[in-house]
Amino acid sequence: MAVPRKVRRRESPVHSFQPFIDRTKASPVVRQLYLSLRKAILTGQIPPASRLPSTRLASMEWELSRGVVAEAYDILITEGYAHGVHGAGTFVATSIPAQHEKPEKPRQQKQAERTISSAARNALACAGSFDTSTQVPFVTGRVVHDERTSALLRRLSARHLNFSRDHYRHVQGQENLREAIVAYLTASRSVRCDASQIFITSGTQQAIDLVARTLVTPGDRILTEDPCYPGARHAFALNGAELAGVEVDENGLQTSLLPQLSDGVRAIYVTPSHQYPAGAAMSLPRRLALLNWARDNHSWIIEDDYDSEFRYNGRPLASLQGLDENDRVIYLGTFSKALLPSFRVGYAVVPRDLVPAFAAVRPFLDRFPPPFQQSVLADFLTEGYFSSHLRRLRESYRKSRDLLVATLQEQVADHLTVTLPHQGIHLVGRSTGTWQGDHLVASACAARGVKVMPVSPMHVSTKPRDGLLLGFSALTSGEAESATARLRAALDEVARTGAGSMQPLQKMITP
Repeated sequence: MAVPRKVRRRESPVHSFQPFIDRTKASPVVRQLYLSLRKAILTGQIPPASRLPSTRLASMEWELSRGVVAEAYDILITEGYAHGVHGAGTFVATSIPAQHEKPEKPRQQKQAERTISSAARNALACAGSFDTSTQVPFVTGRVVHDERTSALLRRLSARHLNFSRDHYRHVQGQENLREAIVAYLTASRSVRCDASQIFITSGTQQAIDLVARTLVTPGDRILTEDPCYPGARHAFALNGAELAGVEVDENGLQTSLLPQLSDGVRAIYVTPSHQYPAGAAMSLPRRLALLNWARDNHSWIIEDDYDSEFRYNGRPLASLQGLDENDRVIYLGTFSKALLPSFRVGYAVVPRDLVPAFAAVRPFLDRFPPPFQQSVLADFLTEGYFSSHLRRLRESYRKSRDLLVATLQEQVADHLTVTLPHQGIHLVGRSTGTWQGDHLVASACAARGVKVMPVSPMHVSTKPRDGLLLGFSALTSGEAESATARLRAALDEVARTGAGSMQPLQKMITP
């Protein structure tokens, strides 16, 4: 006969409750304790069915005699707010008695004006558009691993689950991970650096914020691609930068526009390998022109290489950092797309002379990056698992991309035109002319349980142009069919109630 395992009785958060006792009052301490406990029960501060602290523990924590605590508990039990269980303790009742006391009349107070920064207001206005926490079809950044990668991560994680002691870590991150990143970037992206130049961050977003805090003084002029990744745009704005956009086309940033925008430019933010959101790759002549412009204007280039691992045709173009001969490029990368978004591991590669400044600012963001994720990732890289994992993931995403494009072509070609992306994990659809208002389509899609991001709010200086950003990573065939049908319904609705019907302007697939 099996012996039942004894369940250890654990303290609940209620044991941290502190009653309000005013010893200068004439009211007896017992009544003050009873009223304080009753109020906490009625307001939900102490939830129903919670176990109250033992009289011994309560007397120590609340600095009251056990007799006072026991008497207050007895009153609660008598009035039905609690009940005693022999050998287990005193518990809050699951059904609270109805109250007949006259409620306090709320005091009329003039509400003081509450103000936030203009940058925070702008971020608040578009915050909902960039929420990708709900994992529904077309959301960007979904990651689903095969069993091989999942098993490897579980095994590597088990090595580092030792919490017996700990200590504060290096502000730039663990050296073994930084060395592994150097080896990876040197081989795959032609980045030239050593471990002393790398700062581990909580994803690319914190890396952008670190760059902004280190290089930007409020009022400095920052150029961005137009349209631009919203996370970067708002990070610079929240750090006091004045932004101006540089239009992009099918070859990326239009560097011919830079001379007329160069006065007093502190830095320029670019996504040259896969422009976010439009998807263009910056041509080599424009990369060289951008590097020369930065040299001549003493400006910094912030290169966000957020998804360079996923190129489906040919080898990626060389990174700007690898082409840079003047140390004007800060290179940013992340493992959120290629491994786990929840790991929150990104990095910044900074010029050597900027390392002391970045190291001085970094502790004020979050002191140092979490070591557990770094340890797992360092092993994953140094033991040679990352390259084979990327090959499998790249092939999986290629299939998802082709599936989505084919499904869109079959179901919504009259409403939407897309360019087949050669890199990344998202594509952008443009209106054929049958509808206007990408934010209206996004809202209609959200009501139907799919997530598309409107592109028009991502414009900085140029006239907004409608577009829908659709993620295809981890998209299954079943999801593609049903989600595209819901997208079709949303487009039909906006076309019917919005801009009206027009003939399609171009073919579905643009070569």
